[in-house]
Amino acid sequence: MNLFKNSIKELHSFLILWITQSLSELGSSMTNFALIIWSYQQHGSALITAMLSVCTYLPYVIMSIFAGALSDKWNKKITILVSDSFAALCTIVVLILLKTNRLEIWHIYCLNALNGLMNTIQQPAADVTISILTPKKHYQKVSGMRSFSNSLITIMTPIIATALLALTNMQVVSAFDLLTFGIAFISLLCFVKIPKVENENTKKESMLSSVKSGLSFLKHNRGILDLILFLAAINFTASIFNATLPAMILSRAEGGEVALGIINTVTGSAMLVGSIVASILPAPKSRVRVICNALLLSMSTENFFLAFGNSVPIWCVGAVLGWIAIPIMGTNMDVLLRSYIPIDIQGRVYSVRNTLQFFTIPIGYFLGGILVDKVFEPFMLYQPSSGFLTMIFGTGKGSGAALLFFILGILGVLTCIIFRRNIHIWNLEK
Repeated sequence: MNLFKNSIKELHSFLILWITQSLSELGSSMTNFALIIWSYQQHGSALITAMLSVCTYLPYVIMSIFAGALSDKWNKKITILVSDSFAALCTIVVLILLKTNRLEIWHIYCLNALNGLMNTIQQPAADVTISILTPKKHYQKVSGMRSFSNSLITIMTPIIATALLALTNMQVVSAFDLLTFGIAFISLLCFVKIPKVENENTKKESMLSSVKSGLSFLKHNRGILDLILFLAAINFTASIFNATLPAMILSRAEGGEVALGIINTVTGSAMLVGSIVASILPAPKSRVRVICNALLLSMSTENFFLAFGNSVPIWCVGAVLGWIAIPIMGTNMDVLLRSYIPIDIQGRVYSVRNTLQFFTIPIGYFLGGILVDKVFEPFMLYQPSSGFLTMIFGTGKGSGAALLFFILGILGVLTCIIFRRNIHIWNLEK
């Protein structure tokens, strides 16, 4: 009990920030979920829906490499408060456009791009803030707790958003988003004190010099760099997966909005279990082995269950196998980075990491939308009903997406095998 009380005392500021920011993330996630459904219902196109994520990530990955220099220099609390306020303003704009029946897809594209631009500054500031507020001995516990909240958000988002959409309308979802923002804003402003990390070199450095220092750190720490590139390759496959999933589930006769909500909820539940395991497990002997094994399990299971399955229960089994180990992977990845990177340059290094690790995401989303709409769905449409491919992947809309999931499974497994043999990554164990 004394140990528990001491942990609460040491993590007091982090806990306030974590709980309130997670609540705000839930509201934002619900709005994004509702907009994805709205987009697909309006246009029925995987590409148009995938462009929502492309517009969010493209400015994020382009500008992230410069944002860390600003993050290391600027006040962390003010940076997070301003970024959150801008996101709330975008939600207000969506709410007004909905109430006046003027919301169009290009409005959402523009707002997502602006949000992505603000996230370039907020994300490294938030990452460094966690390191500042957390004693090093609690890094694994805190990483597990953050995975836990992310998993809970994944579970609650489709449940609450779908219920609100069924009982009310999208304006209510946006209003809930604004309410959660208000709680997070006031809590951070009034109850969380973020100590400053003083570093004279950071203050004197130009932005270009700061960017070079982040790149230089990764250049001289090849294992961290290659691990980031490993995640970039996985993100490419995962973003094509995310662009394809709504198109297949919403198109299948066995699918629909409820089925998509169930699968997202099961995904979140699996991640929740994985997060709990990550929080209570002792430090593993080999964090690199845990990362590699977790990603291999994910890539070698869910894609194939989605490709060959034809019912919600089968898809859900795939979701469990595909996501249960991801929080454990993320926790060990997070601890490795925080342990290797000095706090005073974490903003710069994390920003370079964000550009390198996430630049494949908008490419994957865009490519996924094109592959579904322009390649695989038309290809399966012209397959004979008694043909080999239709026997395996089915007929009608959604069969092309199923074929794409099969190819993604092969690509994901090959990626894991190739990077598992990388000697620089394994040298991190030394």
